[in-house]
Amino acid sequence: MNDPFPARRPGREEGPGPRGLPGTPRRPPLSRKQPGRPPPRDARRLISAPRGPQAESRVRREGGDGMGRGPRDAGRPSRRLLRFLLLFSLARSATGAPGADVLDVCATCHEHATCQERQGKKFCICNYGFIGNGRIQCVDKNECQFGATVVCGNHTSCHNTLGGFYCICLEGFQATNNNKTFIPNDGTFCKDIDECEVSGLCRHGGRCVNTHGSFECYCMDGYLPKNGPEPFHPARDATSCTEIDCGTPPEVSNGYIIGNYTSRLGSQVRYACREGFFSDPEDTVSSCTALGMWEFPKLYCQEITTEISNVSVFNNTCIRWQIIPGRMHSTTVYVIYIKGQRLDPVESAHVKTVNLTTGSWTPEVCLELYQGANYTVSISTAPPGRSVPAIIEFQTAEDDLLKDGIFSISIFNETCLKLKRHSRRVGSERMYQFQVLGQRWYLDNFYHATSFNFTTRERAPVVCLHLYPATDYTVNVTLLVSPGQHSEQITVTTAPAVKQIISNISVFNDTCLRWRSKKIADLEEMYLFHIWGWRWYQEEFAQEMVFNITTSSWAPEICLDLQPGTNYNVSLLALSSERPVLVSLTTEITEPPLPEVEFFTVHGGPLPRLRLRKIKEKNGPISSYQVLVLPLALQSTFPCDSERATSFFSNTTDADGYVAAELLAKDVPDDAMEISVGDRLYYGKYYNAPLKRGNDYCIILRITSEWNKVRRCSCAVWAQVKGSSITLQQMVGVGLGSVAAVILLAFLSFSAV
Repeated sequence: MNDPFPARRPGREEGPGPRGLPGTPRRPPLSRKQPGRPPPRDARRLISAPRGPQAESRVRREGGDGMGRGPRDAGRPSRRLLRFLLLFSLARSATGAPGADVLDVCATCHEHATCQERQGKKFCICNYGFIGNGRIQCVDKNECQFGATVVCGNHTSCHNTLGGFYCICLEGFQATNNNKTFIPNDGTFCKDIDECEVSGLCRHGGRCVNTHGSFECYCMDGYLPKNGPEPFHPARDATSCTEIDCGTPPEVSNGYIIGNYTSRLGSQVRYACREGFFSDPEDTVSSCTALGMWEFPKLYCQEITTEISNVSVFNNTCIRWQIIPGRMHSTTVYVIYIKGQRLDPVESAHVKTVNLTTGSWTPEVCLELYQGANYTVSISTAPPGRSVPAIIEFQTAEDDLLKDGIFSISIFNETCLKLKRHSRRVGSERMYQFQVLGQRWYLDNFYHATSFNFTTRERAPVVCLHLYPATDYTVNVTLLVSPGQHSEQITVTTAPAVKQIISNISVFNDTCLRWRSKKIADLEEMYLFHIWGWRWYQEEFAQEMVFNITTSSWAPEICLDLQPGTNYNVSLLALSSERPVLVSLTTEITEPPLPEVEFFTVHGGPLPRLRLRKIKEKNGPISSYQVLVLPLALQSTFPCDSERATSFFSNTTDADGYVAAELLAKDVPDDAMEISVGDRLYYGKYYNAPLKRGNDYCIILRITSEWNKVRRCSCAVWAQVKGSSITLQQMVGVGLGSVAAVILLAFLSFSAV
């Protein structure tokens, strides 16, 4: 952090104060004897006046008062002369006439001031850390008045001292110089103390988490907090971490635990039903949770009242079974669940539930089932009876009455077709004609057409087609038989390619992308772009774009319309591919917007206060605002991003100008603030020195944006000063000082007569 208010340094000064103000510890000028000049007549009379009682009475007889005063008429010319000499001396001093400063100026300097001599003139300057005129006043400058964060940095407290200050880190932080106090001009700042480096800080079973300026404690996995909150602080809370113990697992009616177990976190207990009972599922698991409790098992053991066995199929669609009743019932209700699928997948599945009520110990039922289909049949007793379901799988016989030449088509493995020909003649050779037409919904000019013949003796041949990904196809298949033809049609939609067709994607020219495409030759491809943009320094900023392009190029390129100084994520998807490609890029910052200033031209008069307005961060984060003082001759040739202008004290000549003030962007209010050029204050590390009288200056406001090692600037001329004068504040101070001097001298003149 730059030091906006460095500590007191010997030999540094803030500039000369007003000259010759009343109250300085010196004798009035008129009371001094000038070399080679005789004292006034009245003064000689006072010097040679006789002493003693006789002289005193003689003076009183002559109209005196014993204090050196004569008659009223006799002293009137002397008083007029004295007033004239006082006013004449004051005028000569104010105009800077030669010989006006007859005093030993250095002898009048304040105890906290230093005497300086420049261009043959002596003046008093308050030492660093003090402000005033250098002679009658040098008061301590409170560097802490701007706040500890501005002066000392974050997480600090600022303490003013006579002529200086020092900084202390807040609790939970320590200075990087490892001292209790510090001055920030050596780069020292307050860093967080990682209290968690101390082992055992959070007691047994506790886990320490460092926070900004402090720390928090949490219980480790396998431990629970007791006697206090979580998170907790060992110096404030009585919380302790105890190891999780779920205790004895819950019992299950008519069930038991299989094997051994522990009661610690993550332990599992497996249950099963006792003999004569069943549950669906037959066993289940209970785990010890982080709450210190077992999960309640989902096992529900029911008594078996009927046992179903020896299930068999007869007459193609009929089923019989036997029962061993656990308890005698006059009749039993059976639930028969049927699920079937024909060998021809084009036909729909067959799902059905049948109830059967009978008192037989060998029940049987004939079902209405499809021919040539695979079935799974589950048999169980309905409540209140309970039984373990019995399951049987079988296949019904195929119908032989289908006519020759009729066939069906089904999709097999996405791009393969399975043909099922229904014929009583086995081994006869048949020819199929395929006509394939594919289109992509997102491409108007995309067509994929092909045709071929296929001959086979199989009744259910499989034909795999060469199809493009992400394409809608219509396949027409014709069985060429004499005397007629039978055709079937099916639609196939291929999935996007699993293999990525985009490769070697790269960024060029900051906002442009290029990549290689592994698409099919001479075919167009559509690419979908989804772009998200954000800025860390501008939370309200969000940019999202969605668009697509179509191209047949093998090496496409595109330049995106992106904002400067922004982070972007770009998702690029070829619609014939399954997965997008992600790429991140960051655009460079550009010049910040031009400063909004009200231009002034000053000809020898006082400088007005300049109004600084904060600008929006459109092209990148704003880092700082700088006020530059340049010779007027450099206005047209000074490059805005030049770093030749340094601080006032580093500027040995006036050729390059200097930086009078620097304000960080975070310290500039949202509305506006005023700056007075030459107010002798520090802004950042730069001293705002008074302008030299009689010189021509150009005042420039420069806005700087820095990000990712890139620096951009914009400048505006704020004011032109020709024949520079003192500022309005300085003018008021000099005027008030002159008035006070006149009043004091007039008072002294009246007192002297």
